Amino acid sequence: MNVLRFPDPVTAAEACGRHILDLLAEAIAARQRATLAVSGGSSPRPMFELFAKSGFPWEQVHVFWVDERCVPPSDPQSNFRLANETWLAPAKVPADNIHRVPTELEPHAAARQYSEHIRAFFGLKPDELPQFDVIHRGMGPDAHTASLFPGESLIGDRKRTAAAMWVEKMHQWRVTLLPGVLEAARHTVVLATGSDKASALYSVLSEPYDPMRLPAQIAAGKESNATWFVDEAAAALLPDLSKEDALPKERA
Repeated sequence: MNVLRFPDPVTAAEACGRHILDLLAEAIAARQRATLAVSGGSSPRPMFELFAKSGFPWEQVHVFWVDERCVPPSDPQSNFRLANETWLAPAKVPADNIHRVPTELEPHAAARQYSEHIRAFFGLKPDELPQFDVIHRGMGPDAHTASLFPGESLIGDRKRTAAAMWVEKMHQWRVTLLPGVLEAARHTVVLATGSDKASALYSVLSEPYDPMRLPAQIAAGKESNATWFVDEAAAALLPDLSKEDALPKERA
């Protein structure tokens, strides 16, 4: 596990974006294409804006979503809409490379179709799970990640690809990738910024593995090889690690 600290949320998000671009470039060099699953919320906006300006060969990258709110793709709450407006459309990412959750369907039907689409794309056998090159995730103040909230029974599901779930605290249906898929990723990158994340971040990185209580520990706890990008506010309770060592270098 690698925890990289930055002075503010924008700097952290941009550094996270540059790191993801490097990982995607490595995947393309090895396999001629790359797969990336991204999360939503407001934190990745600077990262998406960096993607749009990067000049990266997006025709070789296939974009998926870690989770999505069950709202129309034009809704302000849509994770797809934020990514599309700030990155996918400006960068002219080919439509065939964009694999959004079909939220115009009933939630369970949307999850089933999304799962079937992913499985067909990766050419999976019935007992296999997809292996994304990079999964980008966030974390909520309650230590939820993707749409896996504390106490959610789906946290124990490591056989299926995606599922629909009702989030009572949000009064909303969502579709989310499941833990087995998160654990199978070649690279996990987590962006967590803001003072409201400080307590959760400390617990996720320092306490014993208990994903039912701390879902963000899935593939990103202290025994993982995940890379965390955090700002000073989120890192307030962490040990005073070096802020300079191992920081990602600027892309040429």
